[in-house]
Amino acid sequence: MSSAKSRPEHAGATPPRPAMTVAEVSAFIARDFAQVREELGELTVEAADATTTRTRLVVGERHLRPGGTVSGPTQFFLADVAAFIAVLVAIGPVGLAVTTSANINFLKKPAPGALIAETRILKRGKRLVVVDCILHSDGEADPVAHAVLTYSIPQGKG
Repeated sequence: MSSAKSRPEHAGATPPRPAMTVAEVSAFIARDFAQVREELGELTVEAADATTTRTRLVVGERHLRPGGTVSGPTQFFLADVAAFIAVLVAIGPVGLAVTTSANINFLKKPAPGALIAETRILKRGKRLVVVDCILHSDGEADPVAHAVLTYSIPQGKG
Protein backbone atom coordinates (compact mmCIF):
# COMPACT_ATOMS: atom_id res chain seq x y z
CA MET A 1 0.00 0.00 0.00
CA SER A 2 1.32 3.44 -0.88
CA SER A 3 1.99 5.99 1.81
CA ALA A 4 -0.60 8.35 0.29
CA LYS A 5 -3.31 5.74 0.85
CA SER A 6 -2.29 5.00 4.43
CA ARG A 7 -2.29 8.66 5.44
CA PRO A 8 -5.57 10.53 6.04
CA GLU A 9 -6.32 13.14 3.36
CA HIS A 10 -6.44 15.91 5.94
CA ALA A 11 -3.13 14.98 7.64
CA GLY A 12 -1.12 18.16 7.98
CA ALA A 13 -3.91 20.23 6.46
CA THR A 14 -5.37 23.21 8.27
CA PRO A 15 -8.77 22.29 9.70
CA PRO A 16 -11.69 24.04 7.99
CA ARG A 17 -12.91 27.26 9.58
CA PRO A 18 -16.58 27.89 10.22
CA ALA A 19 -18.17 30.50 7.97
CA MET A 20 -20.65 31.53 10.70
CA THR A 21 -20.60 31.58 14.49
CA VAL A 22 -23.36 30.26 16.75
CA ALA A 23 -24.62 33.84 17.23
CA GLU A 24 -24.54 34.59 13.49
CA VAL A 25 -26.37 31.42 12.42
CA SER A 26 -28.94 31.87 15.22
CA ALA A 27 -29.62 35.45 14.11
CA PHE A 28 -29.86 34.38 10.45
CA ILE A 29 -32.42 31.65 11.25
CA ALA A 30 -34.45 34.04 13.45
CA ARG A 31 -34.43 36.78 10.79
CA ASP A 32 -34.75 34.85 7.52
CA PHE A 33 -36.58 31.70 8.64
CA ALA A 34 -39.07 32.86 11.26
CA GLN A 35 -41.28 29.89 10.35
CA VAL A 36 -38.77 27.61 12.12
CA ARG A 37 -39.52 29.23 15.48
CA GLU A 38 -43.24 29.41 14.65
CA GLU A 39 -43.38 25.69 13.79
CA LEU A 40 -40.84 24.22 16.20
CA GLY A 41 -40.84 26.69 19.08
CA GLU A 42 -37.81 27.14 21.30
CA LEU A 43 -34.83 26.04 19.22
CA THR A 44 -31.29 26.85 20.35
CA VAL A 45 -28.00 26.35 18.54
CA GLU A 46 -25.73 25.36 21.42
CA ALA A 47 -22.46 24.67 19.60
CA ALA A 48 -21.08 24.82 16.09
CA ASP A 49 -17.82 24.51 14.26
CA ALA A 50 -16.96 23.92 10.60
CA THR A 51 -18.06 20.26 10.68
CA THR A 52 -20.34 19.69 13.70
CA THR A 53 -23.29 21.34 15.42
CA ARG A 54 -25.50 20.76 18.45
CA THR A 55 -29.06 22.08 18.44
CA ARG A 56 -31.66 21.79 21.23
CA LEU A 57 -35.45 21.75 20.85
CA VAL A 58 -37.60 22.28 23.92
CA VAL A 59 -40.44 19.79 23.43
CA GLY A 60 -43.94 21.02 24.22
CA GLU A 61 -47.50 19.70 23.90
CA ARG A 62 -47.68 20.59 20.21
CA HIS A 63 -44.80 18.21 19.47
CA LEU A 64 -46.50 15.18 20.98
CA ARG A 65 -48.62 12.53 19.34
CA PRO A 66 -51.13 10.27 21.09
CA GLY A 67 -49.30 8.14 23.63
CA GLY A 68 -47.16 11.05 24.78
CA THR A 69 -44.22 10.57 22.43
CA VAL A 70 -42.57 13.19 20.23
CA SER A 71 -44.15 12.96 16.78
CA GLY A 72 -42.17 11.70 13.80
CA PRO A 73 -42.77 14.93 11.85
CA THR A 74 -41.29 16.93 14.76
CA GLN A 75 -38.20 14.70 14.84
CA PHE A 76 -37.80 14.96 11.07
CA PHE A 77 -38.24 18.76 11.12
CA LEU A 78 -35.59 19.05 13.84
CA ALA A 79 -33.16 16.86 11.87
CA ASP A 80 -33.71 18.92 8.72
CA VAL A 81 -33.29 22.28 10.48
CA ALA A 82 -30.21 21.05 12.37
CA ALA A 83 -28.63 19.84 9.12
CA PHE A 84 -29.45 23.18 7.45
CA ILE A 85 -27.76 24.96 10.36
CA ALA A 86 -24.68 22.76 9.89
CA VAL A 87 -24.57 23.69 6.20
CA LEU A 88 -24.91 27.40 6.98
CA VAL A 89 -22.13 27.27 9.56
CA ALA A 90 -19.89 25.54 7.01
CA ILE A 91 -20.62 27.69 3.92
CA GLY A 92 -22.13 30.93 5.23
CA PRO A 93 -25.57 32.59 5.05
CA VAL A 94 -26.88 30.93 1.89
CA GLY A 95 -30.64 30.78 2.35
CA LEU A 96 -31.11 29.03 -0.99
CA ALA A 97 -29.21 25.91 0.11
CA VAL A 98 -31.97 23.32 -0.06
CA THR A 99 -32.55 19.73 0.98
CA THR A 100 -32.26 17.41 -2.01
CA SER A 101 -32.59 14.10 -0.17
CA ALA A 102 -33.31 12.88 3.34
CA ASN A 103 -33.54 9.54 5.07
CA ILE A 104 -34.54 9.09 8.70
CA ASN A 105 -34.72 6.03 10.93
CA PHE A 106 -36.76 6.29 14.12
CA LEU A 107 -34.95 4.12 16.66
CA LYS A 108 -36.83 4.43 19.95
CA LYS A 109 -39.41 6.52 21.77
CA PRO A 110 -37.95 9.85 22.90
CA ALA A 111 -38.09 10.63 26.61
CA PRO A 112 -40.08 13.67 27.73
CA GLY A 113 -38.10 16.90 27.66
CA ALA A 114 -35.72 18.43 25.18
CA LEU A 115 -34.47 16.75 22.01
CA ILE A 116 -30.86 17.26 20.99
CA ALA A 117 -29.72 17.13 17.35
CA GLU A 118 -26.02 16.53 16.79
CA THR A 119 -24.78 16.88 13.23
CA ARG A 120 -21.59 16.06 11.40
CA ILE A 121 -20.77 16.99 7.84
CA LEU A 122 -19.81 13.79 6.07
CA LYS A 123 -18.91 15.36 2.72
CA ARG A 124 -18.70 18.91 1.48
CA GLY A 125 -18.43 19.22 -2.26
CA LYS A 126 -18.80 22.17 -4.62
CA ARG A 127 -22.53 21.61 -5.11
CA LEU A 128 -23.64 19.13 -2.42
CA VAL A 129 -23.18 18.77 1.34
CA VAL A 130 -24.02 15.48 3.07
CA VAL A 131 -24.93 15.74 6.75
CA ASP A 132 -25.31 13.01 9.37
CA CYS A 133 -27.74 13.82 12.20
CA ILE A 134 -28.30 11.94 15.46
CA LEU A 135 -31.26 12.88 17.65
CA HIS A 136 -31.34 11.93 21.31
CA SER A 137 -33.34 12.87 24.38
CA ASP A 138 -31.57 15.34 26.63
CA GLY A 139 -29.45 13.47 29.16
CA GLU A 140 -29.59 10.15 27.32
CA ALA A 141 -26.78 8.75 25.19
CA ASP A 142 -28.80 6.34 23.05
CA PRO A 143 -30.16 7.88 19.86
CA VAL A 144 -33.90 8.15 19.24
CA ALA A 145 -33.46 8.82 15.50
CA HIS A 146 -30.75 8.91 12.84
CA ALA A 147 -30.97 10.90 9.61
CA VAL A 148 -28.74 11.52 6.63
CA LEU A 149 -29.57 14.61 4.58
CA THR A 150 -28.08 16.08 1.42
CA TYR A 151 -28.20 19.78 0.63
CA SER A 152 -27.68 21.46 -2.71
CA ILE A 153 -25.56 24.63 -2.66
CA PRO A 154 -26.55 27.24 -5.24
CA GLN A 155 -23.98 27.71 -7.98
CA GLY A 156 -21.33 30.25 -7.07
CA LYS A 157 -21.82 29.82 -3.30
CA GLY A 158 -19.89 27.85 -0.70
